[in-house]
Amino acid sequence: MATNQIKNQLLSALPRNVFEALRPDLVHVELDIRTPIYHPEDEVEWVYFPSSGMISMLQPTPDSRGIELATIGKEGALGAIAGFGLNYALTASVVQMPLTAVKISAIRFRKHVSQYASLQEMALKSNEVILAQTQITAACNALHNVEQRFCRWLLQSWERAENDTITLTQEFLGEMLGVRRTSVSDIASKIQAQGLIRYRRGNIDLLDRTELKKRSCDCFEAVRHAERTIMGIQLNR
Repeated sequence: MATNQIKNQLLSALPRNVFEALRPDLVHVELDIRTPIYHPEDEVEWVYFPSSGMISMLQPTPDSRGIELATIGKEGALGAIAGFGLNYALTASVVQMPLTAVKISAIRFRKHVSQYASLQEMALKSNEVILAQTQITAACNALHNVEQRFCRWLLQSWERAENDTITLTQEFLGEMLGVRRTSVSDIASKIQAQGLIRYRRGNIDLLDRTELKKRSCDCFEAVRHAERTIMGIQLNR
């Protein structure tokens, strides 16, 4: 597994000698949509570095669903803070789009973090990005209407997709946004009629990203800005 074969932006940005130290411990994984990775208070046994697809971090709700707090794709990592000894998950995490990733055991990752300053910096900054995204999402849920949040979610998912089609159900999207399925259905029908998307049983085709950006709230760009500011990188599809 060479550096140029790694699509995760955090791993590919590491100095070559650091990546070579990690490489023997990296395990390739592929996970289907809706696969749970961690539940709250689970022991963090693995750190995940996505190459494609997306992971959602969720705050569980009394109805056993969950509201999305942050998403992680090829620009980030799940569980990197375990490199400093945080051994238990604080939130739930689930595969939101079919995931291809490499993972490393938390024990081995902790050992490498203790040896390399670049890994320490990467783990800290990765956690800062997740924290920033969580704060932005909390403000978004409080201040913006469902249509704006729906468009924001489509855009952030498109950035992590391999093409212009996002695989999901309206029920799942309703869970992510913390609204009823009927609300998602009404909005999807509206913006489909306006030519922005095409919805086909479990799939949404994005047809007009420029207009979706106009309909979205500023939080989409705010998350992008946080990634650029903290990590010095951004998604490049």
